[in-house]
Amino acid sequence: MAADETIPAIATHDSKLLEVARDLATDRAAPFEFQMLYGVRADVQRKLVSDGFPLRIYLPFGSQWYPYLTRRLAERPSNAWFLARAVFSGP
Repeated sequence: MAADETIPAIATHDSKLLEVARDLATDRAAPFEFQMLYGVRADVQRKLVSDGFPLRIYLPFGSQWYPYLTRRLAERPSNAWFLARAVFSGP
């Protein structure tokens, strides 16, 4: 694959969406990558990598991290559950 080639990115922590994406990606054998937030569902991240799927970890940083976080939580309230589990369950 060329360095400037764009590939699809599947960015979700939702179990059902991950399952569908895994099935579709496997069936089509096309280049793609999963993207997930650092520390959220780390067990799933490890499983994806151990199963041979490409995974990019996303880590927001900088002075605007808090507004970003609150925006993401407002977009999808179930993200709050993922965040709470990640914070309180440890690595």
